[in-house]
Amino acid sequence: MKVGLIGVTGHTGYVLRGIGKDQDSRIVGIATGSVGEKIAKRKDLQEATAGAPVYADYRKMLDELQPDIVAVACYFNDHGRITIEALQRGCHVFVEKPLALTIDELERVKKVYAASGRHLAAMFGLRYQPWFLTAWESVQAGAIGQIRLMNAQKSYKLGQREAFYKKRATYGGTLPWVGSHAIDWLHWFSGERFCSVYAAHSRRDNRDHGELEATALAHFTLTNQVFASVTVDYLRPDQAPTHDDDRLRLVGTAGIMEISGNKVFLLKDGGVQELPLLPAEEIFLDFLQQAKGEGKCRVTAEQSFYITEAALRARQSADEERVVAFP
Repeated sequence: MKVGLIGVTGHTGYVLRGIGKDQDSRIVGIATGSVGEKIAKRKDLQEATAGAPVYADYRKMLDELQPDIVAVACYFNDHGRITIEALQRGCHVFVEKPLALTIDELERVKKVYAASGRHLAAMFGLRYQPWFLTAWESVQAGAIGQIRLMNAQKSYKLGQREAFYKKRATYGGTLPWVGSHAIDWLHWFSGERFCSVYAAHSRRDNRDHGELEATALAHFTLTNQVFASVTVDYLRPDQAPTHDDDRLRLVGTAGIMEISGNKVFLLKDGGVQELPLLPAEEIFLDFLQQAKGEGKCRVTAEQSFYITEAALRARQSADEERVVAFP
């Protein structure tokens, strides 16, 4: 499979690790996707793309190289537009989240996707981490019964972000960018649909990052009276041992599952048990296999669209300071 990279702002590491495990695929070209975006010359990128031409215009790359798959990872406001163009050219699309920054744009992507006959997945790569895979498999096997309550956390170091993070028009908001992972866990683990959301976010103490929200919280009501919360922040101390701190607590009718510190704990009548972790998987390798007709990616196009919508409605709720219902 011929793979083209449009932008290297997002999680291109998913692509590099996945393609490194597939002898039938290679990166044939790289292009900038957004005005002002620079093609970073990281060592891992150089090794994986040795000999691949670099284009200033991604449309020229698409037309000349005709890649089978396009990985879109540029500035967030350009994800939807470029995804549409790639689908219209017959490419499968692996796209950084958020897939779009408005509901209208998301609907346009969905319409083009439905007519394309191609595959699409958003970069919800955290599903493939050992601790999330382990917890998910255990929950699916009935370890905690029926899920009734969920609490998800995403905490990041802020550092010094690029200029596009400082403007809502190009960044899109912290709930769609960081929060979308946690929102994905709620739907993925429970299988429930979102009914409504009430959210809040704040730009205070964002270290001169303009319009970037440093903290956010969202309360979701899901089908079957399942309740869930998502907290997001950029206040993780610079001295912390890891960039991020992901946590998930699942309260079920037969037990409680907790993910914390990259470990999984199951609390049942017999006490607390730390579960042995499954091996990690690679999201882009999973997507490659689906594109070749050899399997089905854990992240579906429908889920990619749905979680994007949920994150955008959470942002709307925070902006408008009201409960927002899902159609």
